[in-house]
Amino acid sequence: MLYNAYEMQRAWMTTASNWASVGAELLNNPALPMGYMGMGPAAASALKVFAHVYEERGKPEFNIQPVETDDGLKPVSETVVLEKPFGSLRRFMRDDLPEDAPKLLIVAPMSGHFATLLRGTVQRMVENQQVWITDWADARLVPTEAGPFDLDDYIDYLIEFLQFIGPDTHMLAVCQPSVPAFAATAVMAAEKDPCRPASLTMMGGPIDTRASPTGVNDLAMEKPLSWFRNNVIATVPLNYPGAGRRVYPGFLQLAGFISMNLSDHMMSHYEMFKHLTLGDQESADKTKQFYDEYLSVCDMTAEFYLQTIEHVFQEHSLPKGEFVHRGKAIDPDAIRDTALLAIEGERDDISGIGQTCAALDIAEHLPMAKKKYHLAREVGHYGIFNGSKWRNRIAPVVEEWMRANPSVG
Repeated sequence: MLYNAYEMQRAWMTTASNWASVGAELLNNPALPMGYMGMGPAAASALKVFAHVYEERGKPEFNIQPVETDDGLKPVSETVVLEKPFGSLRRFMRDDLPEDAPKLLIVAPMSGHFATLLRGTVQRMVENQQVWITDWADARLVPTEAGPFDLDDYIDYLIEFLQFIGPDTHMLAVCQPSVPAFAATAVMAAEKDPCRPASLTMMGGPIDTRASPTGVNDLAMEKPLSWFRNNVIATVPLNYPGAGRRVYPGFLQLAGFISMNLSDHMMSHYEMFKHLTLGDQESADKTKQFYDEYLSVCDMTAEFYLQTIEHVFQEHSLPKGEFVHRGKAIDPDAIRDTALLAIEGERDDISGIGQTCAALDIAEHLPMAKKKYHLAREVGHYGIFNGSKWRNRIAPVVEEWMRANPSVG
């Protein structure tokens, strides 16, 4: 019922958005004088903001821009090199990049947003690295015949992707995938897999949420797992390929994130309204571009979501040494030669300070020379992997760490 009710409401609001867009176009038509007098400009701006908020969205494109080099702009190629039911491996490569350039697998979060949320991460790292990214599928579009997808499957996907790319690959996990990326590294290390990552960078990840709990952590802790199963899990409606699949809907995830900073989001759209009214289209477009990405959401499978709540946020299985993959306990101590870099944002309100650097402590026998911690001053959660501070202050730290640790063994 929950998903069907949302679909009905979405249909209504999409229709309203279309009419609002038409109204804004009419008021802005130079042939009609009403747009130049009285409340005309304000009404047109308000309609534009409303239309933008409620317009129907699909999966955004990466649209990685050419890279500026000493020899001019170099285009970036984008190809899907491996496809699986719940995600594909997408490669980005700039022209004329040296063959010995570091190989980097960026692990995007499966947390309600598409991998394009890391567009800025890819754009910066493709300057000097061969880049691959995990492009996770929208669970509502995956037929039930493909079976379930849980934490074990997520870890298996990462291992398969690393084996596909080959030895001496570096891995960068942003937020939620820090836990399964660390687990995959430990599994591969225990098996002496030659394709285990040369380095693993974890950025704003919930390795141990007992350190500096945030609002996200508190919500996960204050309710029993049964509450999440009974209140936020829904069934995909018949009008999608994944009809019948049990999922945690992206629209619920988005509602949760927006509610945490509702006043900020309202102020952003008010500022967008003012920019439009004053004719400052460039400033309005910046806000629009951010929310085009932020409001594009996808579903995740119920089993993956519930296991993440249970093992990452409630049981703290990884730091307590109780995390299991395919029935076998994961041994963090198996990580002996993969260099670990933990990056945290000083103002991160999703993964608090100390949660990510806990990974350095649980890899007890990894030499200290293979461990590094970086606290990004005056940086919030999204600023860790996007924006000017990411490009100019954080990315160079990641690149330097990769070059200092080119391989394992």
